[in-house]
Amino acid sequence: MKTALTIAGSDSGGGAGIQADLKTFAAFGVYGTSAITAVTAQNTVGVATVAPLSADLVTAQIEAIAGDIQLHATKVGMLATAAIVQAVAAAIEELDLPMVVLDPVLVSSSGERLLDADGVQALCRELLPLARVVTPNIPEAEALSGRRIRSLDEARDAARRLRDMGARAVIITGGHAPGTTEYAQLTDVVDLLVEERTVHEFRTARVESRPTHGTGCAFASAVTAGLALGFALTDAARDAQEYVAGAIRHGLAIGHGRTVLDHCWNRRR
Repeated sequence: MKTALTIAGSDSGGGAGIQADLKTFAAFGVYGTSAITAVTAQNTVGVATVAPLSADLVTAQIEAIAGDIQLHATKVGMLATAAIVQAVAAAIEELDLPMVVLDPVLVSSSGERLLDADGVQALCRELLPLARVVTPNIPEAEALSGRRIRSLDEARDAARRLRDMGARAVIITGGHAPGTTEYAQLTDVVDLLVEERTVHEFRTARVESRPTHGTGCAFASAVTAGLALGFALTDAARDAQEYVAGAIRHGLAIGHGRTVLDHCWNRRR
């Protein structure tokens, strides 16, 4: 059976983070393992408290998994602090962790900051060059690249900037386009995959729904699962877009805040 490791924060509400990653791996038939970077007290309304773990404890979790289980892909999500970013980068290099998918989690869906300023710099400097692919949404791509994104052309420019910073491949997901921009006026959600000199566009009909929690985590984890299963990056990206669109379409209004994804919709179908 193919396996994957997620290195991310814990979401007590189950909509994002480690919990969402493991559900997504299972939905693709991949055995999931985890290293927790931070514990959060959160629900569908928002994040109440964040408590990062020590960098040494994060490293110990990764070493315990990699020392026992053959891994086929690795997803990196919320890292919280520069020290954890550096520890994860060191572990990826020392343990030769495979097929790293970097989801640069900077801010929660409800607006809470989840990586400090020093951590963002460390992520750009130390983690970007180690990733097989980085999967920012539009606000994350703007923050990392320093480029404004209001159109597909500007998204391509930001993706190329991230490649210049060391990323081997970049997928900018289009679901979080600001509402007044050219990008947001498109009928479809457009995800851009840029690698070397090739640009791929993946399109799916925009799903009308309440604000939804955990889409970025699910997308990155779906890409990770596809790579673990041996799919080409283009196929993994296309499958991830379809999976997330379906999970939004079947979303669950289980709390008083944002809708959460139905991570197992494809299994029930």
